[in-house]
Amino acid sequence: MPPVFTLVLLSVTALSLVIWLVLLLFWGQFWRTDQRLQGGDLRAWPTVVVVIPARNEAAVIGISVRSLLEQDYAGTLHLILVDDQSDDGTGNIARQTALELGKGDRLTVIEGTPLPRGWSGKLWALSQGIEAARALHPDYLLLTDADIAHDRQNLRQLVAHARQQQCALVSLMVKLRCQSVWEKLLIPAFVFFFAKLYPFRWVNDPQRVTAAAAGGCILIDPLALDKIGGIACIRDALIDDCSLAAAVKQAGYRIWLGLTPTTVSLRAYNTLGSIWQMVARTAYTQLSYSPLLLVGTVIGMTLVYLWAPLALGIGLISQSLPLIVMGGLTWGLMAIAYGPTVRFYGLNGTWALTLPVIACLYTLMTLDSARRHWQGRGGAWKGRVYPRKS
Repeated sequence: MPPVFTLVLLSVTALSLVIWLVLLLFWGQFWRTDQRLQGGDLRAWPTVVVVIPARNEAAVIGISVRSLLEQDYAGTLHLILVDDQSDDGTGNIARQTALELGKGDRLTVIEGTPLPRGWSGKLWALSQGIEAARALHPDYLLLTDADIAHDRQNLRQLVAHARQQQCALVSLMVKLRCQSVWEKLLIPAFVFFFAKLYPFRWVNDPQRVTAAAAGGCILIDPLALDKIGGIACIRDALIDDCSLAAAVKQAGYRIWLGLTPTTVSLRAYNTLGSIWQMVARTAYTQLSYSPLLLVGTVIGMTLVYLWAPLALGIGLISQSLPLIVMGGLTWGLMAIAYGPTVRFYGLNGTWALTLPVIACLYTLMTLDSARRHWQGRGGAWKGRVYPRKS
């Protein structure tokens, strides 16, 4: 190879190596999976109202409602399910589940009204549920998705943590389904990339501005929610969980975000297409619809994730020992960082080596997300398409 070309390859590879050293040592220890709820006890358990927005969730709503009604929780607990114009009997299945448990009085099903202009579907359903919850004067609201199966101790641990740590918002990244080959390849990485974008330790540090939450499980103080202007303050947000967390933290409240191995998502992503749709729905939104940020993301993903195996391959072909060493070392650091997430999902450690392939697929999903938004098809979900913001 020409000396200049060799120098460029070595320089870029060295930069990729330095980036991973910085990420591992100084980026909030994002790669660790140790932010977990700790069990606790309270003298008096506050009143909690669970708000569940549900649109065509007949396949999972019974399991979700049952898991909530069977919580090991000593305080007053009531569920409000907002049936967001489902046509598959979602509301009836929820009612029947509560009746079978002998707890029909602890579930209220609200028929959702048509979506107003300027709202996302989930947030409009949440808004209606939160408004109905006011009559019960809750100390906390648990905002949860209809496809979550909650561990029996989940609510107890959420409330205890909120009270003992004086947090206005406590959120859990529930354990996503990881059974099919595509789920094993791509789902743990989804959590890994999220944690790199929003290091949990930084989220949980009141001295840092980093804020995030996982929309599947959010316990929030209604007083804090009112102070930020209610759910209406983020009414058109497609990444509503992080927007809500940012608003709460900016208002001066403490927030907390962690992982759970026992509260799980029931949503199946058996095919590449289903995962692609899930990511492409909001990836470009995360980039604020900016073409400049999109270009930067593609360059960054290439440098951080794709360059190391490429450099290693070039080094082996050209018999360049520096390229082989730096490329292999960088790929190794990448695998070390991804390893805890892979193990959290119960997978063999060799899956950690697949991160470059995964990153390539996620980069393509992000590009497709931008294409969809440019075509006016961004944010499509459950039969609704949300227009691209100007």
